[in-house]
Amino acid sequence: MPDRFVRIALGVTLGLLIAFVAQPYILAFLYSADAPRSVTARGDLSAAEKTTVDLFARAAPSVVHVFAQAAAQGRALMEPDDEFGQGEQQQGSGTQTGTGFVWDAAGHVVTNNHVVEAATKGGGSISVRLASGEVVGARVVGTAPSYDLAVLQLGRVAKMPPPLAVGTSADLKVGQSAFAIGNPFGLDHTLTTGVISALQRRLPTQEGRELSGVIQTDAAINPGNSGGPLLDSAGRLIGVNTAIFSPSGASAGIGFAVPVDVVNRVVPDLIKNGRVRNPGIGIIAGQEATAARLGIDGVVVLRVLPGSPAAQAGLRGVDPRSGTIGDVIVGANGRPVHRLSDLTAVVEEAGLDRPVTLLVERDGRVRTVRLNTADVAQTRL
Repeated sequence: MPDRFVRIALGVTLGLLIAFVAQPYILAFLYSADAPRSVTARGDLSAAEKTTVDLFARAAPSVVHVFAQAAAQGRALMEPDDEFGQGEQQQGSGTQTGTGFVWDAAGHVVTNNHVVEAATKGGGSISVRLASGEVVGARVVGTAPSYDLAVLQLGRVAKMPPPLAVGTSADLKVGQSAFAIGNPFGLDHTLTTGVISALQRRLPTQEGRELSGVIQTDAAINPGNSGGPLLDSAGRLIGVNTAIFSPSGASAGIGFAVPVDVVNRVVPDLIKNGRVRNPGIGIIAGQEATAARLGIDGVVVLRVLPGSPAAQAGLRGVDPRSGTIGDVIVGANGRPVHRLSDLTAVVEEAGLDRPVTLLVERDGRVRTVRLNTADVAQTRL
C-alpha cells in the first residue's frame, strides 16, 4: 500500500513537472497571434485632445523652417544632412537654423534676430522651408537686436501660407496653457505643450538693453525652436520663443518668449522702416555692478547725448576728468528705479514722443525732471 501511494505521488509530480515545462509551448501553439489582430475601437478623443489637435492643424501651416547661410560655401552641399543635429547651429556647414512664422498675406515672416544675424552680417543667404515642403529664398526686411526680432520677406511661393492669428500678452495668467511649434534639432513642425510658468521676466538682449515683460513657459523649447510661435489655447500668437535656460543646452523646462504686444509694436516698424524706433531719453547708463559696489541704488547717468531729451532737460553724466558722479535716476512715472530695466520698462510703456517724469538725485538732493521721449535707437536708452 505505501509503495502504491509513492508511485502515485511520483506520477502526479512528474505530470505536473511535464505540464510546467510544456506550458509555454502549449500556450504558443494554442494562442499565438500569427495573423493581424483586430483593432479595438478607441472611442472619441477627449475634449482637451481635440482642442490641441485642431490648434496644431490650424497653426502649423503658418510655421516655417529658417535656414541662414553665413557664407556661400560649395563644399557645404557635399556634407550629409544632419537631421538630428544641433538644431540652431549645424556644425561644419555654417548654417544657422531656426523657426519663423508668417505674419501677413504679403509674405513677411517673423523670426529671431540671432537666427539670421550671421547671414545678415556676413553677406550670406537665407532660405525658408514652408509646411508644404516648398523651399524659397528670403531677404531680411529689418532687424531689431534689442528685441531679438527680425522680419524676412519670402520670395515667390506657389501658395502663400495663412498668417497666424495674433493675441495679446496683456491679460496672460500664470498656469494657462501654452503651445510651442518649431523645429527643434532640425525636426520639422514639432508641437510641445505646457503652461505659462511665470510672467514679467527680464531677458538680456543686444545693445545693452534688457527686455522686460518676458513670458516664461515650461513647454519644451530646444535649439531650433528660436523664432517660433508660442500660442494660447485659442491658437493665437502670444509670444515669440527666443531663449532657454539650461546648463545642458537642451530643454530644462524654462523657456522664454518675447511677448506678442512687443512683437505687434516692433514688427510693423521693421516692415515699414527696416528698423525699430526705440523710445528713449538719450543717456548711456553706467554699469549696474559698479553702481552696486558703490552703494548706489538707481541708474547712474554715465553720458548724455548732445541734443537728446536728457541733454535738453539738463541731465548730467559722470565727469570724465574727475570721475565725479553727476545724476542718478531713482524714479520714473511714479515707480522706483533700481536698475536700467526698470527705467527701460517705463520708457517703452510711454512710447515715442511721450512725456516721462523722472526723479533724479544729484549731490544728495532729489529733484523732478520732465521730458519727452525720442527715437534714440543707437543708444542704450
